[in-house]
Amino acid sequence: MDLGLKGRTALVLGSSRGLGEAIARTLAAEGARVIICGRNAARVAEVAGEIRASGGDAGEMVVDLADRAGLLAALEGFAEPVDILINNGGGPPPGPVAQATAEQWSKSFEAMVGSLFEITTRLLPGMRARGFGRVINLVSSGVAQPIPNLGLSNALRASIVGWAKTLAAEVAAEGVTVNCVLPGRIHTTRTDELDAAAAKRTGASVEDVAKASRASIPMGRYGDPQEFADVVTFLASTRASYVTGSQIRVDGGMIRGL
Repeated sequence: MDLGLKGRTALVLGSSRGLGEAIARTLAAEGARVIICGRNAARVAEVAGEIRASGGDAGEMVVDLADRAGLLAALEGFAEPVDILINNGGGPPPGPVAQATAEQWSKSFEAMVGSLFEITTRLLPGMRARGFGRVINLVSSGVAQPIPNLGLSNALRASIVGWAKTLAAEVAAEGVTVNCVLPGRIHTTRTDELDAAAAKRTGASVEDVAKASRASIPMGRYGDPQEFADVVTFLASTRASYVTGSQIRVDGGMIRGL
């Protein structure tokens, strides 16, 4: 199947590791030019270099989404037309929502939500003018089934879903789609970090925590980042032109609600 990605440019936030990296590599393999974005300049350069070495086309953007001034400066100097925006804002530290401080709420909102809104607002006019755009937001299964001890994430990512649904209706007639993708337990370093945090909190071993987590998933395993990236890449394609305002789960059946 030709996904129609040749000649398209994708800005993939948080693409120096994890799900963002898997998505960037997959988009590049399908012929899109990708802009690797992250805080670690060395890692950004490494991923972009590997994509170019394998025959793909990759640019680089070093930016911290929590740094509003730095983000604005990076956007001001970024003149390349973007057809596909992958909004991937990372995750806050785990903890009970009742204990979250005002400072934690503010800091996490800026990094996870406000920065994504700012970038999207800057890039949307070009997409609308060209009659093609894809805005794909990586959220969490927690927006459908809140995850214990991830209160900040559950609440803030839910705000992205509400924004995305509203935006999707505003731009649908102009060839721009806006969707949210909900990863379940996809095996990345973030998953390992959360398992380690759960082990420390409960006194169980990391191995036992991971085993119990896998047992809660009907497929009995964690997902592979490539499985997630393949779904996102389809949503970014011309083939997904009638999919907008949706929440797509990639969770091995983990979410039990309808």
